[in-house]
Amino acid sequence: LQLLHFWLFLGISLAALLGNGLILSAVACDQHLHTPRDFFLLHLSLTDLGCICTTVPKAMHNYLWNTTTISYTACAAQLFFFVFFMSAEFSLLTIMCYDRYVAICKPLHYRTLLGSRACAHMAAAAWASGFLTALLHTANTFSLPLCQGNALGQFFCEIPHILKLSCSHSGYLRETGLLGFNVSLVYGCFIFIVFSYMQIFRAVLRIPSEQGRHKAFSTCLPHLAVVSIFISTAIFSGLKPPSISSPSLDLALSVLYSVVPPALNLLIYSLRNQELRDTLRKMMTGCFSGAIKCLFSGV
Repeated sequence: LQLLHFWLFLGISLAALLGNGLILSAVACDQHLHTPRDFFLLHLSLTDLGCICTTVPKAMHNYLWNTTTISYTACAAQLFFFVFFMSAEFSLLTIMCYDRYVAICKPLHYRTLLGSRACAHMAAAAWASGFLTALLHTANTFSLPLCQGNALGQFFCEIPHILKLSCSHSGYLRETGLLGFNVSLVYGCFIFIVFSYMQIFRAVLRIPSEQGRHKAFSTCLPHLAVVSIFISTAIFSGLKPPSISSPSLDLALSVLYSVVPPALNLLIYSLRNQELRDTLRKMMTGCFSGAIKCLFSGV
């Protein structure tokens, strides 16, 4: 079973590394992909890579060597970077929703509202909010005395499982307050996303041609799919009834919202982005041709 987990995590992590690496290379190298949407997609790929590299390597090491330990410092670092990348990712998904809203509902103002400076500022704000959130949660969580054992029951260091080990009532309330504040922010972003898509769908339905409606919907579906997967798994993991909680279910849900979405982003975004597909096809064809040339020249 340990080896099965190792090979499962290895396959998912390789898919995520390959997919997000291809997106980063395509957006960075192709001038046709230097648009606000692809700029934010590049940053989203960076957060996905960060999430994978934060949690999966240590889990794979433990599964392969049949160990279940992590040092206190490494646990704190893992929690910090995981919260950092996940918070930044949700902020970027909210910004990408705003990008689609402006592109479809206010196309004449697109270059004004989403110029290069505005995009850079929004991306910086997403990363800064993720850093601040991670710093507050990590500092507060690891300031609590842990006296209820040292077994997390999870494949990576996660705040709820660490709080179960604490015996400080005041610290627990402080962390609960921080989590409540973050949940409120997430809920506000979720309401913004829902409201934006209501406006988007209303604008799309007013487009007279069927081809125009299809094209407009196609630019929104990848983002909507990623947001749906990200939010639904995270909400169910955090709000599931205690009666159905179990170690195996907790593990499966954690994998679903922390590991699977980064591996799916290339597939989701390439399905509806013709320019991205063409660039990826050119890159892979060029790499394959270069490998064949090197092989035959070596022979």
